[in-house]
Amino acid sequence: MPPVTATLIWILVVLVVLVAIGLYLSWTAGRLDRLHARIDAARAALDAQLLRRASVAQELATSGVLDPAASIVLYEAAHAARQAEEEQREVAESELSQALRAVFADAQQLEIVREVPGGEAAAHELTEAVRRVPMARRFHNDAVGAARRLREHRKVRWFRLAGHAPFPMAFEMDDEPPTALADRAG
Repeated sequence: MPPVTATLIWILVVLVVLVAIGLYLSWTAGRLDRLHARIDAARAALDAQLLRRASVAQELATSGVLDPAASIVLYEAAHAARQAEEEQREVAESELSQALRAVFADAQQLEIVREVPGGEAAAHELTEAVRRVPMARRFHNDAVGAARRLREHRKVRWFRLAGHAPFPMAFEMDDEPPTALADRAG
């Protein structure tokens, strides 16, 4: 009888260890799933902020407040950013940032916008849109970094805990605000 009892004890120990490993893997898979959901939410917020920035820039470009050359540059960059395919989005958004810096390189341009009726509100809206893009991009890229670090662990790769989810990619773009708008936001 004693050998049977020892065998049962070993079987129970092995089962407890397997259940503990299973629970740990399940917890890790759940964590990875939550990170992917966080990436999706951060990407949606980033897309909303990018769309807001492009819309405000496009609206300002068509308002007739800016000189014709600045209006054309800003309108074309904003339009390209709004219409860009996913593969070209980072480049188009970077070009919009460059166009904003070119148009508002001189603080005088912002003062011209502020002087027209409704210009103060338009300048404030543009400042807010330009300020929120880097924050939204940072939140997105932080979530991507956390998911990538977890996905690089051997246990995640060996047990395929990520399932068929695509490997998360950071959104890299030039999001430096124009000096005139950055000074005003601060």
